[in-house]
This record gives sequence, C-alpha cells and structure tokens, in this order.
Amino acid sequence: MLIYHCLNEVVRTRGLEPPRANAHNDLNVARLPVPPRALRFRLWLGVISQSAIVQQMSKHLPPYSTLIGSKSNIALFRSDVPVPYPEAIAWMEQQVAGIATGCAEEALWFLEHPPLYTAGTSAKQSDLLQPNRFPVYDVGRGGEYTYHGPGQRVVYVLIDLNKRGRDLRAYVKQLEQWVIDTLAVDDIHGVIRTGRVGVWVNHSQDSFSPPVEEKIAAIGIRVRKWITFHGIAINVSPNLEHFSGIVPCGLSSFGVTSLTALGKRKTLTGLDADLIDNLPF
Repeated sequence: MLIYHCLNEVVRTRGLEPPRANAHNDLNVARLPVPPRALRFRLWLGVISQSAIVQQMSKHLPPYSTLIGSKSNIALFRSDVPVPYPEAIAWMEQQVAGIATGCAEEALWFLEHPPLYTAGTSAKQSDLLQPNRFPVYDVGRGGEYTYHGPGQRVVYVLIDLNKRGRDLRAYVKQLEQWVIDTLAVDDIHGVIRTGRVGVWVNHSQDSFSPPVEEKIAAIGIRVRKWITFHGIAINVSPNLEHFSGIVPCGLSSFGVTSLTALGKRKTLTGLDADLIDNLPF
C-alpha cells in the first residue's frame, strides 16, 4: 500500500499517466483479450524508470543516515555523524506529513546532535542560564529546556497512533518503560517520579555519600494528526558539564547522570541494539 501511494505521488509530480487500454474495436480487430488490471498496472509500472522510484523513496531517508533494518513494520534509521537540529526538524515534519497521507513509513531515527539547547512549550526564560553558550532552538514538543550533544543517544519516534488507540498517556508510559527496560540490560534501575518528566536513577556517587536521584533520560513528544515525533534522549557518554547552561527540565534540585558516570561502558550502537530488542510498539 505504501508503494502504491508513493507511486501515485511520482505520477502526480511528473505528470505521468498509466497507458490507456486499446479501444474495444481495435481489440476485436487484433483478436486480443483485454489484459487483467493487475497485469496492465505492472506493464505500466515498467515504463517508469527505476531511478524515478528510487528518487521518490529516497526523500524519506533522514539526513546523513542509513537504513539499518525494520521491526514491526517500522523503519530503523541511524546517523553516524551529529545531525544539525534544523535539518532533523525539517525531516520529521516531512515524515509526519507522509505518514499521515500513507506515503511514508513509520520510523525510528537513532542520532546525535551537535551541542545545543532546546526549549519546549513550558520552558521559562530564567532557566536558560547561559544563553550564548550553545545554539538555542524553540520547538513544539512538550517540556522545558533540554540539552542535546555528542555522546547522547537521541531517538526520534515517528509512529501512527491512529493504529494504536489514540492514547497519549499510554504512549508516554510506553516510552518510559522502553527506556527502563533498556537500562535494565546493564543492571541500571530506572524509575519514574510523579511530577518529574523523564527517567531517573537513584545511586551513590561514592561509598561515603548518601544516594541521590539524577536524570539519565529525557522524554519530549509532539503529536500531529495522531502521528508522533520527537522522542527520547538517553545520556550515554555526553559531557555532563554542558547541562550547566540550563536548568534541565526546570528542576534545579536534581542533577543529571549518564551510563559512563555510572561505570557502564556502552557504545551508542550497543545501546541501539538494546533499544531495538526492547521495542514496545
């Protein structure tokens, strides 16, 4: 069905039309049967150059990315270089529109960003402590200020909730549990706290200090026509000092941590494999 819709888009944009069948009288003269509809479509399909189809489908590839597989009919993409934030937003906007019209596939995109801050719809200007340190982007997702940078695994989740019950609370819980289950692979106990967005860990920084709770993963979503975008960000090995330019998620009483800070040696691609194994959709 996806290919059919996208081929229709090729036809629309290139002004192509399927070849018309011969008139009935011409067929009588030639004494040829009318080809079945499916066969006529396949014959017509052959006149469209393969490069045109590939070009149309390649519009759905995220910037600087490769297709690494699929699961549950969701395409899995990964970018191995930091992706500029405006390019990521532009691709998500395009993909959401395509999913809504049936001309693009649901997708997960695993990536990093260069150092930057994003401001959600609830962000307070007073929580931006160092406004000139990194680029700051106002975005339409929920939440407050968040940091993105190298060593942090961002996963943008673009799925159709029209197929999944149109329940935002259930979707957010799925994201939270997805992160918790993935952290558990490395024996990290992630928790959810009422009134605090994201996933947290309770740990002692050394044998002499009392346990503290610190944030290890952020969650921020946006939904349009029940198609989701934005997603999750898990701290693997980022420079945690970069978080000092903001009050992360508006919570000044709590810090942030990472897998590396917790003594876990994990690569981004290793985390990707665990996330895919625990995919809840």
